[in-house]
Amino acid sequence: MSPTPLQAFSSIARPASEQRKQAKSHSDSNAEQMTGAQALVRALEDLGVQDVFGIPGGAILPVYDAINDDTKFRFVLMRHEQAAGHAAEGYALSTGKVGVCIVTSGPGATNVITAIADANMDSVPIVVITGQVGVDSIGTDAFQEADIVGATYPVVKHSYLVTDAQDIPRVLTEAFHVASSGRPGPVVVDMTKTAQVGQMQYSWPQRMILPGYNPTTKPHGRVVKEAARMLQRSYRPVLYVGGGAMRSDASEEIKALADLTGAPIVTTLPARGIIPDSDPKMLGMLGMHGTIAATGAVQRSDLLVAIGTRFDDRVTGKLAAFAPGARVIHIDIDPAEIGKNRAVDLPIVGDVKEVLHALLPEIEQLHEEHGTPNLSTWWSLIDDWRKTYPIAYDEPDDGTLAPQWVVEQLSELVDPNAIWVSGVGQHQMWATQLLKFEHPHSWLSSGGLGTMGYGLPAAIGASIGSQRFFDGKRPVWLIDGDGSFQMTSEELAVAFLDHAPVKIALLNNSVYGMVRQWQTLFFNKHYSATILHEEEQTHLVGVPDFVKLAEAYGCEAIRVTTKEEAQAAIKYANEVDDHPVLIDFRVWKDAMVFPMVPAGESNNNVIYKPGVCPLQRVSGGKHAVTDTASGAAIDTANTADTGTAGTGTVEETNE
Repeated sequence: MSPTPLQAFSSIARPASEQRKQAKSHSDSNAEQMTGAQALVRALEDLGVQDVFGIPGGAILPVYDAINDDTKFRFVLMRHEQAAGHAAEGYALSTGKVGVCIVTSGPGATNVITAIADANMDSVPIVVITGQVGVDSIGTDAFQEADIVGATYPVVKHSYLVTDAQDIPRVLTEAFHVASSGRPGPVVVDMTKTAQVGQMQYSWPQRMILPGYNPTTKPHGRVVKEAARMLQRSYRPVLYVGGGAMRSDASEEIKALADLTGAPIVTTLPARGIIPDSDPKMLGMLGMHGTIAATGAVQRSDLLVAIGTRFDDRVTGKLAAFAPGARVIHIDIDPAEIGKNRAVDLPIVGDVKEVLHALLPEIEQLHEEHGTPNLSTWWSLIDDWRKTYPIAYDEPDDGTLAPQWVVEQLSELVDPNAIWVSGVGQHQMWATQLLKFEHPHSWLSSGGLGTMGYGLPAAIGASIGSQRFFDGKRPVWLIDGDGSFQMTSEELAVAFLDHAPVKIALLNNSVYGMVRQWQTLFFNKHYSATILHEEEQTHLVGVPDFVKLAEAYGCEAIRVTTKEEAQAAIKYANEVDDHPVLIDFRVWKDAMVFPMVPAGESNNNVIYKPGVCPLQRVSGGKHAVTDTASGAAIDTANTADTGTAGTGTVEETNE
């Protein structure tokens, strides 16, 4: 029988009692006596932490009492624990540092679980410190007691329950190492009140005790050589790049691989910006709302090099019909991901950056010996897709703005060094389709979990990070929908009071747009529970009136209804650098995100616009490819799935 989470984590390896006594006596001469709470603050300082997000509460009060004017890190008081976690995520993604948040026990700890799960899905390094009742009260249903270790067990990289003050510096050292090394992720440190108020002997640095935790970073030479041979033999290769490549900071290596092999690059949502969109080899995002060129290239490829990605269902569509003719090389630092969803022909476990460093010279050697594969036919097909099926949209018929046009204007008028953040929904897809990303680490969005409400707190975290590490020279723009924004709009208070000059482009259509799109396409326009406000019934400009809401929090706000007003508002917001600005763009509620692959269907059934399915071509038609190696015609029609476009099962998705 498997142990319960509490049983499992109570058995975490600790030094033997004799070792602990020896270590304590050895450090006594140089150690400083203090409380566990003071040790926690000191350890964060010694770890180099410069910014912390959180909300106080009863079970964590000793720690907050230890934070004072002399504390070396900045504390940012959020308004909700979930937002504290998202702010730590935004900080981590924009700076490359470990994000930190401190919240209390019970509801404070359970509120932050959404952010923990979000960070886990997107491999974001954060350390979440939660308060816990005293050791003697655990298991008694004490006031604000919750088993946070057990509750977070499925959605963390690792968790600690700290009961002894002397363990605090070591545990924090380990937590930061675990969060940032290997495949990054969230680590929870549940701090009992007993440990916080207990006396301990503080010394630094600390020795970690992590037996068995040794992530593989360097690849095996044999598989690297085989990968080079597979690329040499491929005439329709695709580099399928995911968020793991971004976490590895492998932008230069990805570009070098594409330039050397001539292979096109497609990305998942978290990897947008890893290669500039201006690079001719970049095809954009693939999958459910990806470009036709990106999705088509993967479906017709003969070799798929998956780099730091996990074959998510939003990318693959019907898994059995995903890239049916392709052999797969999968590079990932997490061996559990390799072969989890898609069978792999060549697994390579290692850090993406190090794997590509090893792979590039092997490919160069084969090119010297055998020449460079001729990919001209392959690129002819891809370029035809790009030319024929660019991202396009319909104009509104009700006098409002097209949300896609607003995003295009933002991309054109905003500083190219900006950090872009989004909520979740239609606006998220339009942003990833239409923004022109030219730099890595410039795009923050909730990918795997799809967390509505992520946008504003993540943008605040990114803004704090921009001030800290970029002298505020990387402005932060949030693109959000009115539904997603309302889930954490209280954090406007933080943006104002903590001088985080976030610029907010609110695409306000008064509906849960993505759900409405599904209801339009698949549920006969039955708009059940998706209409947020109907002006003709209330005769109000909005519920809420976002201009008044922002102003109530001390922020500046502008409502725009015309293209001229929109452009002027964006230009004005660009000039503001000392307070938040919200622009309420009134946009068309019936705008839709295309291309689109209905959930559960083959990517071959991707809909460019209603009635147009570019990858459904008859054999011998316009998009037949010739395999240069064999001279045989490759039918680019759907050979693995004959489902009909426009059918599917609705899944949980909002704004």
